[in-house]
Amino acid sequence: MTEAILLVGGKGTRLRPLTVHTPKPMVPAAGVPFLTHQLARAKAAGVEHIVLATSYLAEVFEPYFGDGSALGLHLEYVTEEEPLGTGGAIRNVASRLHSGPQDPVLVFNGDILTGLDIRKLVHTHETAGADVSLHLTRVTDPRAYGLVPTDATGRVQAFLEKPQTPEEIVTDQINAGAYVFRRSVIDTIPAGRPVSVERETFPDLLAAGAHLQGMVDSTYWLDLGTPRAFVRGSADLVLGRAPSPAVPGRCGDRLVLPSASVADDAKLTGGTVIGEHAVIGAGARISGSAVLAGAVVEPGAVVTDSLVGAGAQVGARAVLDGVVVGDRAAVGPDNELREGVRVWCEARIPAGAVRFSSDQ
Repeated sequence: MTEAILLVGGKGTRLRPLTVHTPKPMVPAAGVPFLTHQLARAKAAGVEHIVLATSYLAEVFEPYFGDGSALGLHLEYVTEEEPLGTGGAIRNVASRLHSGPQDPVLVFNGDILTGLDIRKLVHTHETAGADVSLHLTRVTDPRAYGLVPTDATGRVQAFLEKPQTPEEIVTDQINAGAYVFRRSVIDTIPAGRPVSVERETFPDLLAAGAHLQGMVDSTYWLDLGTPRAFVRGSADLVLGRAPSPAVPGRCGDRLVLPSASVADDAKLTGGTVIGEHAVIGAGARISGSAVLAGAVVEPGAVVTDSLVGAGAQVGARAVLDGVVVGDRAAVGPDNELREGVRVWCEARIPAGAVRFSSDQ
């Protein structure tokens, strides 16, 4: 296998209002744009040619990644004029593929951070003689997902909508967002209209007697569709829980990019990332968070499981826990912001304006 399709867009827009100047796939995760990790892992698995199927803010990717030569890849870009869904996006880039009809083509989702063994998925596909193979993962609570039961050999039996009752939970296996298609199967997807692989392509193939193979790989898996998950994923990359050859440094408790300035007595833990030219003041404590380029965290501030946007400012003694601060926003000194708070780009919160603790 030497070719892949990377689906970019869709759910990624969930972070858009908070980082309007840096769309989510380009927000640094562990020091580099998140898509860099995706591309590097595909390269490590033997992929040479990747077509990026883009819709949302497609114009930002090619100027950054170019032809892919810096990553040892050949990249091409196809932009949808109208949203086509997952299946429609795959079909829309078919003309850019070089593979023969029986060759495997990797398809993976730009919103998923995973430790999937890509070579193993391809091997499973080829050994089974499948038309499509799916990466499946197990989750503790599958109610929020579509279920994919398989037989004893791993062959997919059905695609079930989100279960509504305990009786409908027949498996804990879900679609994990990475596939290997036989090249000829891609050409069977209807062209020029929205198509969902989950709700249309896969069920229709199954009904037609096609061989869909599931491979359960329960290594690291995280859907990065929310800001909280994105921060968690960045920290896990730094900690080494989520493998990536693109992390710009050694894995550990913190990643501080060379141009950042961190006070000697500041404490950085939990996979925290400090971006280029960011400034961390004396006595600041930052855990499991991402502080993006040019941001300032003033002395004594406490930042936990939060995203501090590019050029943003967190005032002295401010407390942030599970918060997203948009690009160039300012949280004044002595504020206390707790789980779920979103500070919009360029917003200003005066000193001591918000507190969640009781008066006791």
